[in-house]
Amino acid sequence: MMKQADKRNLSMIMDLYELTMANGYFNDGDIETRVAFDVFYRKNPDRGGFTIFAGLEQIVEYVQDLHFSEEDVAYLRSLHTFTDAFLEYLKTFRFHGDIYAFPEGTIMYPNEPVLTVIAPLIDAQLVETAILAQINHQSLVATKTARIVRAAEGKTVSDFGARRAHNMDAAVYGARASYIGGAAGTATVLAGQMFGIPVSGTMAHSWVMYYKDEFEAFKNYAVNYPDNTVLLVDTYDTIQSGIPNAIRVAHEILEPMGKRLKGIRIDSGDLAYQSSKVRKMLDSEGLTDCKIIVSNSLDEHTISSLNIQRACIDSYGVGERLITGATSDYSDDTLALLGAVYKIVAVEENGVFTPRIKISGTVEKITNPGLKKVYRIYDQNGKAKADLIAKAEEEIDMSSSFRFVDPKMPWRNLKFTNCTAKPLQIKIFENGKLVYELPTLEEIREYVKKQLEEEIWEEEQRFINPHVHYMDMTPDYYELKMGLLHEKGKAFEY
Repeated sequence: MMKQADKRNLSMIMDLYELTMANGYFNDGDIETRVAFDVFYRKNPDRGGFTIFAGLEQIVEYVQDLHFSEEDVAYLRSLHTFTDAFLEYLKTFRFHGDIYAFPEGTIMYPNEPVLTVIAPLIDAQLVETAILAQINHQSLVATKTARIVRAAEGKTVSDFGARRAHNMDAAVYGARASYIGGAAGTATVLAGQMFGIPVSGTMAHSWVMYYKDEFEAFKNYAVNYPDNTVLLVDTYDTIQSGIPNAIRVAHEILEPMGKRLKGIRIDSGDLAYQSSKVRKMLDSEGLTDCKIIVSNSLDEHTISSLNIQRACIDSYGVGERLITGATSDYSDDTLALLGAVYKIVAVEENGVFTPRIKISGTVEKITNPGLKKVYRIYDQNGKAKADLIAKAEEEIDMSSSFRFVDPKMPWRNLKFTNCTAKPLQIKIFENGKLVYELPTLEEIREYVKKQLEEEIWEEEQRFINPHVHYMDMTPDYYELKMGLLHEKGKAFEY
């Protein structure tokens, strides 16, 4: 299978500050000191109840291929910013740290480490931008697609977004993410070639407009593709022209060949009204098996509205609001972004990792310090009850009642009873070597589906006011965080 790095070196996809800091660390002799960085995010996109972790495979590709070519080093030298010794060091640089991450497709929540890098300081610093770029983009699109697929209530959803994507890479990897999120396929051919995603597509309005009349356009298309004739019927007038001509093609061109009109597509206007009217027109002509496909600025909110209106729609082609994560719900602070960040949480000192914490006047920006583990807590029915953050060395024993702390209400006396705990992070790289067998795209897709159907509460999947997933801490971890806050906060006493 093709890979992103097959034809180009993406190692220089990094912010300049990663290199300036690395240069400084190198000059100070801080090459082997190991540090830990966590990747986490603070808010679910679309004010939703969850996010889907996506992009891990591309992170693996990036880390495996990370190197600086002669051209890269020459360019960096031209900036007159870096020492010659550092530039020589980059010529033989390879990542040789450890990476832990959630399996791709895992349902994730704010403020938990979905990926952790434990590596020499320079190694850990240089991979920041590439890791965040993959997670932020693909996780956003996968999550948006899952919401759209849920709204479609079993009807087919396809990615039509390439032409509205932010660039060509966004189109290809957005298609991958949409498939993880539940889309049935994509119109993006390169995504089909690279990832084996089913591809589909028929015609644009230009095909219809090229010919002298609509019937001729439809007829020529049917002759070329008799086994897969789907006609775009809204170029001129859906009801008065498009559907009558489609019906005529079905009877006069396809049926004599022993073929059926597979579908029609509507790309504008009142989709609820038109689809209902079109369904009656098709059925009255014996075309009950002809599918009605719609497109045109769709997302979960417009699709939910169409369902309420009992629109006669079989399939949705979703474009810009899938591939960009945008929404038609323009209420306050609804943004098409995820916003994962990469923060240092520990530094190795004398063989022991010492926690680091970032303190902010904005409570949400205070980090969770130190090496840690994340567990998903399940009740007796296999439902995900909460996530639990623990110190890395802690043993979690759920054989009896287990006391935990809700960091938002630490005064409550809370216990997990009759629950099980599953660690979420797994080791991906060890000393720069891949030690994890990446799942197939189909396996990732099925993993997402299984979690949403069997483990994640329906209340968390609501579009409006979803239940907030509990993010709890062990008492020992909570005391570690509070101790650091008190220690570091002394410098700000008034």
